[in-house]
Amino acid sequence: MKILSSDTHFDFMGKIKTAMTISGLVILVGLGSVALSGGLKYGIDFAGGTLIQLQFKTAPDIEVIRDGLKTIALGESTIQEFGSKRDILIRVQRSEEKLEAVGSKVRNSLSGKFNKDDITIARVEMVGPKVGRDLREKALLSILYAVIGIVIYISWRFELQYAIAAIIALAHDVLVTLGAFSILDKEFTLVVIAAFLAIIGYSLNDTIVVFDRIRENLRRRGKNTLVQTINASINQTLSRTLLTSGTTLMVVAALFFFGGEIIHDFSFALLVGVLVGTYSSIFIASTFLVYWDSRH
Repeated sequence: MKILSSDTHFDFMGKIKTAMTISGLVILVGLGSVALSGGLKYGIDFAGGTLIQLQFKTAPDIEVIRDGLKTIALGESTIQEFGSKRDILIRVQRSEEKLEAVGSKVRNSLSGKFNKDDITIARVEMVGPKVGRDLREKALLSILYAVIGIVIYISWRFELQYAIAAIIALAHDVLVTLGAFSILDKEFTLVVIAAFLAIIGYSLNDTIVVFDRIRENLRRRGKNTLVQTINASINQTLSRTLLTSGTTLMVVAALFFFGGEIIHDFSFALLVGVLVGTYSSIFIASTFLVYWDSRH
């Protein structure tokens, strides 16, 4: 199945400077947001603390909830709607009590503001600061191991310059997605790490398809330059790229809009990652091959 003719002649390599400028600006804005925010906004998985989800029969006033919580001295806390206006998520930086005690304490503190029977404790989760720190380290190591495996695999299957190009494209995708999370003030959690690993796999697969065609065409390029060969290769795989990305985006968009709050950040990361991964396979990875050839 094709949605484009295989003999298209789009000049992708002619847009290198524009693509590099756009990518550079997007990454700088994202990194600037991270710096101004004092770092990434870690979820309870990484930062540690206690999370309490409450369900009300009718939509409550968040300020009334905040006033009620002041009576039990839980320390700094954030209160937000979770999905519907009747579901409230409370995050507390730390708590020395057992899970059941924390949930009951919060529910009792609100009994003067609301009917106690109208409040249901949906879940209570607690992560200690040491566990959060360990999870952060393991999450970073998982990404590092994935990158090392990718370098080894692509260096073996192709050549070193292809491996470097793929890693640069992956770094680009991760930085852009991280920037989007920071700008939109979204939490960085274990679920998001899983999404990042999925993005790395998707982007790499798309890049390898393009690399395979470039390698094939280089063997019989004749008088064509490297730029012409890369352009031809991208055009030849464009229909496949658009079909794969399009169908993947439809699924991810369905998860994003209809999957609920639990997987909202996961699907958002995938949504951004698939779009950026498709872009980087065409413009970022291939551009590095042109740069490498000009230096050797």
